[in-house]
Amino acid sequence: MESFSSSWKALLLMVFFLLPLLAVGMTRHYKFDVVEKNFTRLCATKSIITVNGQFPGPTLYAREDDTVVVKVVNHVKVNVTIHWHGVRQLRTGWADGPAYITQCPIQPGQSYVYNFTVAGQRGTLLWHAHISWQRATVHGAIVILPKRGVPYPFFPTPQEEVVLVLAEWWRSDVDAVVDEATNSGRAPNVSDAHTINGRSGPVSGCASSAQDGFTLRVEKGKTYLLRIINAALNEDLFFKVAGHQLTVVEVDATYTKPFTTDTLLITPGQTTNVLLTADQGAGRYLVAASPFVDSPLVAVDNRTATATVQYASSVSASAVVTTTKPPPQNATPVASSFVDSLRSLNSKQYPTKVPPTVDRSLLFTVGLGVNPCATCTNGSRVVADINNVTFVMPTTALLQAHYFNTSGVFTDDFPGQPPVAFNYTGSGPSNMQTMNGTRLYRLPFNASVQLVLQDTGMIGPESHPIHLHGYNFFVVGRGTGNYDPKTSPSKFNLVDPVERNTIGVPSGGWMAIRFRADNPGVWFLHCHFEVHTTWGLKMAFVVDDGKGTNESLLPPPSDLPSC
Repeated sequence: MESFSSSWKALLLMVFFLLPLLAVGMTRHYKFDVVEKNFTRLCATKSIITVNGQFPGPTLYAREDDTVVVKVVNHVKVNVTIHWHGVRQLRTGWADGPAYITQCPIQPGQSYVYNFTVAGQRGTLLWHAHISWQRATVHGAIVILPKRGVPYPFFPTPQEEVVLVLAEWWRSDVDAVVDEATNSGRAPNVSDAHTINGRSGPVSGCASSAQDGFTLRVEKGKTYLLRIINAALNEDLFFKVAGHQLTVVEVDATYTKPFTTDTLLITPGQTTNVLLTADQGAGRYLVAASPFVDSPLVAVDNRTATATVQYASSVSASAVVTTTKPPPQNATPVASSFVDSLRSLNSKQYPTKVPPTVDRSLLFTVGLGVNPCATCTNGSRVVADINNVTFVMPTTALLQAHYFNTSGVFTDDFPGQPPVAFNYTGSGPSNMQTMNGTRLYRLPFNASVQLVLQDTGMIGPESHPIHLHGYNFFVVGRGTGNYDPKTSPSKFNLVDPVERNTIGVPSGGWMAIRFRADNPGVWFLHCHFEVHTTWGLKMAFVVDDGKGTNESLLPPPSDLPSC
């Protein structure tokens, strides 16, 4: 009996010491080999840059509060970096990944270890290359499961979970597409197809593509959690499944109040988790990903990517497919209805901590301009800007310049308001030239920030998916036309606004967000349309260290790449 009692005491002591370790999370190790590999799509073969030879790349799995260590080895002939899109990177900005913002690129033959903790997040995010247009093929999913033993908050554990990555495919070499546009000063060619998990489905002009679509096999009565990611470079996408309703439960790794819809809108960089119940008759059902654009001046790839939901009881893969009609390309009411339905869960376990008051109130106009270019086709170049500043990329990483107090790399005089007020959603000033500069906006630690993102009619209005690195933010308001600081805030939602890391500023409208600057470092803010980022629609916040413990940026790792 004494021996039995001693064994129980030993077991209790072991549990007592292990519980803190379980609460902190485990360390997960991954290796990403960046390599070239030939892929055949649309009846043509080309070499693309991949991670581990996969397109899309491998899914990275972790649980909330786990530490993730990824060794990235560059085996290709160009520089690379990897960004962990949506991961908060609390005090670990060195692991964020955007080239020349938080790190110098990983040069050919070199490697870098990204080390970060997934703190207080659970759901779906994505990782992707963050230099040039490499993310066209260098991207994949991040699946963050709840802490072990913690259930999903308001729905039973689904029988299966499936990752669906939406993307674009060019027949040409993507770098050649960018170079041609840069030399001409004009917009780049649009993609040749959209893809779902790397496959387009049937495309005219390529007979073999009829057998190319992704198939999701389901069993009647089961519920599936679909983790949907828009990894496309330049297009917002609608998503539908014929004959099925989708229940939205999470966006950008934050839980939402559940609502049911037949159509999702996902901008580049956004993720959406939905529940799909296999409640239809045996057969095959079409999955469609199609573009959304409500600006008549913007060219898009108008092809619809398709996949198939196939019930296990179906006789064969050749059975008749139940189809669905995608929304019209310019279906603004469909897009707005989806965006307006999103609300944060705001439960006791997952409260909505939107700043009730504001220390810094900023207004950023986002749009296009035209600058002189002696070597371009028409003597001018289309550019993009925030508050009339077209961002110039440095040759030294901004975070290093900030940490080591290196002068001459950037200035911290980015304008918090438009330099000149005008009718933003009108035709705008006749002079469409912008200012160039590597200008940052400085924030004190823990400041509460309200940022209004205002689209402009310069050249033409269009939507902009804006992504903020290092932070989640609350979307407290949106509207059409010009933001009015006197009347617009009266309609703000400060109770349960959706929490995101990427938001679509509506064409000819505005979006208001709030966040608390509690993460020291240099954090990129940019349009997630790669064409607009290339043109200069980007800036960065530099957030100073706080005074307390755990309120300062950690020192750089020893293997941080050099420029």
